[in-house]
Amino acid sequence: IDGLRKLEYRGYDSAGIAVVNERHELEIRRAEGKLRNLEETIRLSPLDGTYGIGHTRWATHGRPTEENAHPHRDCTGRVVVVHNGIIENYIQLKERLKKSDHPFVTETDTEIMAHLIEEYLKQDVTFEQAVRSAVSELRGIFALSIIHADEPDTIIAVRQGPPVVVGLGDREFFVASDIPPILQHTRDVFFLGDGEIAIINKEAVRVTDFEGNS
Repeated sequence: IDGLRKLEYRGYDSAGIAVVNERHELEIRRAEGKLRNLEETIRLSPLDGTYGIGHTRWATHGRPTEENAHPHRDCTGRVVVVHNGIIENYIQLKERLKKSDHPFVTETDTEIMAHLIEEYLKQDVTFEQAVRSAVSELRGIFALSIIHADEPDTIIAVRQGPPVVVGLGDREFFVASDIPPILQHTRDVFFLGDGEIAIINKEAVRVTDFEGNS
């Protein structure tokens, strides 16, 4: 929440967070409007976790509603995504995924990414491989942070256009779309380059290109 508050200058119409607890259960809280609405939602329905992602949204695809607020999840509720940017080919991807029985509950372009990763995970590949395969299908500009409840203590961040900043701490690591949310934790930061993916766990950060080359 403190990190999201430091992004308020960008303007937004909704906000949300997703965290995974020690029982590998994923919980999401979202709210339309100001960040204080999300804080009140969390006060009324507390959640606890060891890692997670959050987002403040400025509506591009879909109305400014709680339903369209990030994070967005797949059919299983185990994969969640936050996204800055615009996925230009989301309609084509959405129609294809619908034919594979993926129900969509939002009007956003972001939701297709969660379902696309889920579809690749069905092929018995790793979380990282599924993200790479899904990202290779996207057209547009996007910055993504993704977590999977079955992949403990791991965040995958992707950059193709909008900024992604990674902060390095003492057995703790951070991802943000700008530097201010990270500065209260560490001043050791770097920006991902376009076409790069960061695989972050509590031990280290590993950066590769979209094909997996270090």
